[in-house]
Order: sequence, then structure tokens, then C-alpha cells
Amino acid sequence: MKKLILVRHGQSIYNLQNRFTGWKDVDLTDKGIQEAHNAAILLKDYKIDNSYTSNLKRAQKTLSIILKDLKLDIPIIKDERLNERDYGSLVDQNKEEAAAKYGANQVQIWRRSYDIPPPDGESLKDTYNRCIPYFKKIFNLDENILISAHGNSIRAIVKYLFNISEEDILKTEIGWCEPWIFTFDDDKIINFKILHSDEESNSNLPIKFDF
Repeated sequence: MKKLILVRHGQSIYNLQNRFTGWKDVDLTDKGIQEAHNAAILLKDYKIDNSYTSNLKRAQKTLSIILKDLKLDIPIIKDERLNERDYGSLVDQNKEEAAAKYGANQVQIWRRSYDIPPPDGESLKDTYNRCIPYFKKIFNLDENILISAHGNSIRAIVKYLFNISEEDILKTEIGWCEPWIFTFDDDKIINFKILHSDEESNSNLPIKFDF
């Protein structure tokens, strides 16, 4: 049996400022750093053989903190195909200001439709098509893998693993530094759980599975 662990980075500066981030390379906040330390505590009993992350420092720093806390000296492989969805012309803009500029309904369409991208940006479908071929390549390795990435690149992987509908993946929420743990036997998922430090999880998977 092998395990796949997906971790969204901790809170970033743009998360705190409620700005569209995308491929903007912003750092973690102090809260985000602490969230990464908390994730390491949650993962202390898990064996990890290899790790992957995006080309963005908020995911890289989250991963580095986790591995350092766990005293793991393992390879870290970085690839932009695990990057966050590119929000194009919306990047840097405060989400409330963008809603005032373009209209709240239009911004909501860009944010929460599967195949409609913002100007000069990516849709979630585009992110899926970028991310999943790379994920298939690294997932075929017979090892326990930790991936530190982003809300939408993780959504893409979750959609692929569970074959979730376009409608349901848009309702899926990936909490900061809440590890999503998949256990596989012969490439079949036999167990899944979400770990969290707070009393209630900030993650949400709108469908239930019996394993």
C-alpha cells in the first residue's frame, strides 16, 4: 500500500489581503508559517519517501517547513505544472475591488465556473489539463508521496482521483495546510481522510465515499 498526501500551502500575504494571487510569487504570512508547522505535527506518523511542489515560494516554503520539522532529508522536486491557477488580469486585484470593477456576477463566474477563464488567465479546466499529465507521471512511482501545492492544482488532482463532476469539484474546498491523505492498494483508493488542527476543518468534499 502507498500513500499520497496533498497539502495546500499556508496562508499567504495575498490571501490575507484578499487579493487574486495565481502565479504571483508571494510569501507566507506568520499565520501561514505556523499552519505549516501544525501540518508537520499532523504528519508525524506518516512515512514519506519523496516530495513535490510548485515553482511558487508559498508552496515551497510550506513543504520545507514540514520536512524540516519531520527531520526528513528527501528529494524535493519543483515543477510549474503544480502551480496555482493563473488568474490573468485579475492578479494583484483585491477581490472586492474586482467585483466593483467587473461586476460581482462576472467575477463569480470567473472564480467558480469550470471552463470559463478570466481575461488572459486559466479556467479550472485549463489547470486540470496542465496538472494531471504531470501528476500521472509522478503518481506511478511506487512510493509514499507528499505534494505541497495550491487550492486549484489540488482540486484538479482530487477531481482526477475521485472522478468528481465539474459541479462538485467547484464546491470542493481545500483548507490551508490540512493534509488530504489517500491510501492506495494496487492503484485503488482504499482509504481517505482529511487531517486538521482546528476543531472544525476548513476543507470540504461535497460527496461521500464508502471504502
